Amino acid sequence: MEAHVSTTAVSSDNWSPAPDASHIISGIHAMLHPRNIVLVGATDKPGNYAERIWKNLIKYKYRGGLYPVNARRDVVWGVTCYKDFVSLPEKPDHVLVLVPARFVVQVVRDAAAAGARSATIVTSGFSELQDEESQRLAAELNVAVRETGIAITGPNCLGNLSAGEKLFTNLDDRIVTMEQGPVAIAGQSGAIVMMIRQALEDRGVGVGYMVTTGNEAGLETPDLMTYFAADPSIRVIVVYLEGVRNAQAFRNACKAARAAGKPVIALKLGSSEGGRAAAMAHTGSLAGSIESFDAISTREGVIRVRGLDELVETTECFVHAQLPKGNRLAAVTLSGGKRGLLIDAFHSVGLNFPPLSKNASEKLATMLGPGSIIGNPLDAGFAAVVDPSVYIKSIEIMIEDSDIDIVIIDADLPKMPHELRERNLRIVNGMASSATKPVIYISPVSMGFTEHTTALRKTLPKIAVMQGMDRAVGAIKALINYAALEKDVPDIISSSNPQARAVLEKTLNGASGAALDEIASKKLLKAYGIPISKEAIARTADEAASVAKKVGFPVVAKVVSADILHKSDIGGVVLNLNSTAEVKRAFNGIAARVTKLKGKPHLEGILIAQQVKADLELVIGASLDAEMGPVVLFGTGGVDIELMKDVALAGAPIDATEAAKLIRRTKAGVKIKGYRGRPALNEGSVISALVGLSNLIADADGRITSVDVNPFLLTAKSGVAVDALVVLRNHASKRDGES
Repeated sequence: MEAHVSTTAVSSDNWSPAPDASHIISGIHAMLHPRNIVLVGATDKPGNYAERIWKNLIKYKYRGGLYPVNARRDVVWGVTCYKDFVSLPEKPDHVLVLVPARFVVQVVRDAAAAGARSATIVTSGFSELQDEESQRLAAELNVAVRETGIAITGPNCLGNLSAGEKLFTNLDDRIVTMEQGPVAIAGQSGAIVMMIRQALEDRGVGVGYMVTTGNEAGLETPDLMTYFAADPSIRVIVVYLEGVRNAQAFRNACKAARAAGKPVIALKLGSSEGGRAAAMAHTGSLAGSIESFDAISTREGVIRVRGLDELVETTECFVHAQLPKGNRLAAVTLSGGKRGLLIDAFHSVGLNFPPLSKNASEKLATMLGPGSIIGNPLDAGFAAVVDPSVYIKSIEIMIEDSDIDIVIIDADLPKMPHELRERNLRIVNGMASSATKPVIYISPVSMGFTEHTTALRKTLPKIAVMQGMDRAVGAIKALINYAALEKDVPDIISSSNPQARAVLEKTLNGASGAALDEIASKKLLKAYGIPISKEAIARTADEAASVAKKVGFPVVAKVVSADILHKSDIGGVVLNLNSTAEVKRAFNGIAARVTKLKGKPHLEGILIAQQVKADLELVIGASLDAEMGPVVLFGTGGVDIELMKDVALAGAPIDATEAAKLIRRTKAGVKIKGYRGRPALNEGSVISALVGLSNLIADADGRITSVDVNPFLLTAKSGVAVDALVVLRNHASKRDGES
């Protein structure tokens, strides 16, 4: 079954989680639909956070009770100020914590004891700081959250929005419409989340919920995603992520959203080293590689955007456009130049405009005269400019054509009242309301919305209105990809056998260094079904010559030492050895070079291996990502791997189907199929090796940092691993800390 998008938003006023809902979901519901709000740390000092939040709650007429608490005040903001939770006229429900960091833990415990179901900790000074005192407070807060069991956002956050409840526990003083919109936003940065809300609102896209999670000592973004997936008022989920603390929880949340037909649009920090460092400094989040995030999240249906503008356009697209049944595009423009821009822009993302059907072409040709280009995109030309009915009829022909899946109209919304253009827009909106395909307006550049534009846009709910050609094209591509997803994607479990797992356990239990040497690494690979070259270790030059005779010339000589991770860098690999004399010289040369190295690495011996002639050098590997857990890698290998950067990743473990998909995402995959008349290579051996390697990293359960097989040599008949390095996690972390 293909993916679907929920097309009707239901008011959340009368919705509650099922009685058997998880404690977390019930807690989030209590936080976003509280009976009352208690501000702890209320003060009349001008401009403080507490006062700004209080003013917002009053301005938007929050429906429940509002109670300031400060033991040193009797009156604040012109109302009674309470000394503590006990003195309140009713049991506290949602607590806003705005006291200094050293008092936060006690407030949380007191609030829970008094019956509060949820809390938002605005106070900062915890895990985002690296000093000992802040880390101690963070640890104490984590314990308090766990022991009290109440739903908590923060610390170091900026509050929440629940439009249906007129709840805005945020210090933002910009106007909020408080309309129960179909979009929910959650994220660790209050400033970013607030910016997203404002940008969407300026575009006429309503936001039903906005939750800032800060350091996520309690609730994490995946918890909010799961809640939004369940709430029928929400159709699109937007998240800003600085780090994913629990990869499985994130995947489960994505699955819940996908099952509910609600796309998840994610802006993820950490595509650069600087970005990852910024995430750590801001909320104490440990960010892994963006490639690993993409590998796992894309399979779960997440749409990752590269910036805020792209996020806004993609959200606009998913809110107002139906999911297409295919990728057959059609466009209507009044300019030959814009026609060319459309063709180029969509071609850049792998999409093209197919020829129009004979029926559509004949209708358009009959109606349009000279000055028009009857094609796809359609340049309706002079006839449509002078006669608005011709313009509208051109659009209608496209919408009604069953051979077209998506209709694109090159136009923007007027900034000032314009009777003709507004009438045309309403006519097209009416057509779109009864169509079975998305109808999307694109302005080639971002024009901005005036108050008139925003008001007009709200009267056109059945058409998407997008700004900026490149961002619009990316959003439409995401819409097409999402529509093609399977609704349910089963989890894949390791398919390894007991014998392989026994070898893994024995190897890891007996390991003592930072990494396994090549012999031990290859023994592990072989146990997991990955073929290795003919080889044996030698400890003398004569023994090396004897091994070479057995495996057959030519051979390669390689240093074996768990202390030497990159053999080529120290002259530890000698190729193309065609005689016993050459083998002996290579053995003695490598041994001599090793003895001169600083640190005196332990030399296990010299590996003499058959030198395999290959049609293609590949790399297969696996690693443990800091956020997303185990991933497997495939691509073009050899010494130029970093230069070529032809690699793709997938979450581990994978099965044969996913391995084949992984291969197809690379240029190496094209070569395997047979490129420019060359014979096809043995793809089955690569698939088997990828599945085995993914099982290995998954079975290791966090004890292996990485497995590097480079190169994996491939011919038309077979594939073989000729080099391997397994790095262990415990020693890898020590080594990183010492470097």
